[in-house]
Amino acid sequence: MGYIFLDESGDLGFNFKKKKTSKVFTITCLFVENKRSIEKIIRKTHSELKKKYKRRFGILHAVKEKPITRQRLLKRLSEKDCAIMTIYLNKKRVYTKLQNEKQVLYNYVANILLDRIYTKKLLPLSKTILLIASRRETNKFINQNFKNYLNNQIVNRHKVNVRVVIKTPYEEKSLQAADFTSWAIFRKYEYGDDSYYNLIKNKIIEENPLFP
Repeated sequence: MGYIFLDESGDLGFNFKKKKTSKVFTITCLFVENKRSIEKIIRKTHSELKKKYKRRFGILHAVKEKPITRQRLLKRLSEKDCAIMTIYLNKKRVYTKLQNEKQVLYNYVANILLDRIYTKKLLPLSKTILLIASRRETNKFINQNFKNYLNNQIVNRHKVNVRVVIKTPYEEKSLQAADFTSWAIFRKYEYGDDSYYNLIKNKIIEENPLFP
C-alpha cells in the first residue's frame, strides 16, 4: 500500500490589513510506501524533547517547536525513502470569486496537487493508495464534502484505487511530518527563509505556483 499525507500552511484569509493574514498558502503532500519509518522519526524526535517541552499525547507542531527540534525532524525525514510535492498560492492573485468560496478553493488546490502526482506516476498505480488529510475543519459536512470531491476526481480521472480519510495528527502520527514539511516550504515563500526548506530540498520533486 502507498500513503499520501496532506497538510497545509498559511491561512485562507484575504483581509491583508489584518496582521496575521499570510501572503502565501501552501498545500503539501508527503508520500511514502512504508509509513512506519516516518512514525519512528516522530517518536524519536519527541523523545528528545526536554520534559517541560513535551506536549500531551506526543504531538509535535512545527510552528511551536524550537529550531533544533525542527532541524532534527527534517534532517531525519530527508534520509528516508519518501517524496514531497507542493503547490503554493500568491493569495493576492486569487480570483475574487474563489476568495469568497474558501472551501471550494481548498478543494480545487488539493485536487490539482493530487492530479499532478498521478499524472507524473509518482506512486504505483496498481497499488491501493490511502490519502490521509490533516483535519482542518470540525464541520462533518465540510469534511465529507472534501472526501467525496477528491475521491470522485481521482478515481474518475485516473482510474486508481484510492481512499481518502481525514484524521488528526494525534490519530495519524505521520501527519506531523507532513506538518513540518509544509511549514518549511511555507517559510521559504512567506518570509524568504529557506534554511528549513534546504534540509528537505532533496526530497521535493515538484513545487508549483498557483495564481503566480
